[in-house]
Amino acid sequence: MAALKLAVAVALFMVVAAKPSDLYGKEPGMPYDFAYAVKDDYTGNDFGHSESSDGNVVTGEYFVLLPDGRRQIVTYSADHDTGYVADVKYEGEAQYPAPSPAPAYGQ
Repeated sequence: MAALKLAVAVALFMVVAAKPSDLYGKEPGMPYDFAYAVKDDYTGNDFGHSESSDGNVVTGEYFVLLPDGRRQIVTYSADHDTGYVADVKYEGEAQYPAPSPAPAYGQ
């Protein structure tokens, strides 16, 4: 009887101490890839994203045209061992419009 109580106690401890992924098992990742891009000269929108995965590691890149005229490009990878690792680069030179003169008092 003591052995049965010990076995039940150990089984209950194992269930309580288990992580949710251990209870259901880890499903393998599914390979995929996708991409999109928008370039609209009328509105000035220029951005895009591409990403792919082999089921274990996700790699990708996204870019956006910033208001100062530079293009920001982020290249990244992500997995369960190293997490999200990004490399951020900029193309072009930041440009700002000339300030307009302040209106005179009372105008």
